Amino acid sequence: MKKILALVLSLALLCLCAGAMAEELLPGGGSNIIYIITPSTSNPFFNTEQVVGTAKAEELGYEVKAMSHDDDAAKQLEYFEAAIADKAAAIICDNAGADASIEAVQKAYDAGIPTFLIDREITQSGIAVAQIVADNAQGAAAIAEKWVEAMDYEGSYAELLGLESDTNCHVRSDNYHAVIDEYEDLKMVAQQSANWDQTEAYEKTEAILQANPEITGIICGNDTMACGATQACIDAGRDDIKIIGLDGSDEAAAYIKDGKMVGTALQQIALITEMAVEQADAYLKGTAPAEEKQLVPCVAITADNVANLSAFVYTE
Repeated sequence: MKKILALVLSLALLCLCAGAMAEELLPGGGSNIIYIITPSTSNPFFNTEQVVGTAKAEELGYEVKAMSHDDDAAKQLEYFEAAIADKAAAIICDNAGADASIEAVQKAYDAGIPTFLIDREITQSGIAVAQIVADNAQGAAAIAEKWVEAMDYEGSYAELLGLESDTNCHVRSDNYHAVIDEYEDLKMVAQQSANWDQTEAYEKTEAILQANPEITGIICGNDTMACGATQACIDAGRDDIKIIGLDGSDEAAAYIKDGKMVGTALQQIALITEMAVEQADAYLKGTAPAEEKQLVPCVAITADNVANLSAFVYTE
């Protein structure tokens, strides 16, 4: 009888623990709506997030409301508040700043609505259910290795930084330099932010070329800036300049195929977005992801394998 009683008590305790764990899951707002909130879809990378996320969510039976915050944290907060008012089931978000986005994610958490962050992390843990990002450190280092080879390990170069409030800006730059700074004959002579923007990158590159005509390379924090820099170099008659980016866009792939860019590091954003939507669906059905912070490896893309890249998807 003592053994039976002990077994019954053990089972009861397990049930109570399971119940407590289930109660920790945020219930969602009660509707069948998933919000997908990203930066501007004029950037093909962020457009892919909305297109792929919408398709996957609709495939799983959800209604989707997709919108762009344009890297404006105040606008992002308005959209989160709209999602809360709409009793959204979940929010998928590529956020508007590592610190500036905490308030919006916290509001969703307090309202019981789970947030799944993609591409960019925030600086606080425990309020987003998942933060699924490309391994920017690995990707930046991998494509930097290809670039130093193309530069023949020497020469002057410039760097175009992304939006400096974005964690990815610093992670990519730091890991470019972790490789490049090992070679004392590679000298950075200019470094400016172009805020992830193609037009700004074009204009900044024009100015850099005028001030530093000796440069033979440019490293860029994303493909949008790399494409702007590449076109500026072509228009200036300097298509000898070795340029890299990071994203894996079709526009960058076209420049790589034409020999105008050295390469890029593909962030598998289509895969990342699908993962976020699938994890949101599983979470709402009672299964939380094993980890909040999740890294998806990048793929270094050069002329050797660029034919395998299309629409941010790499196939062997």
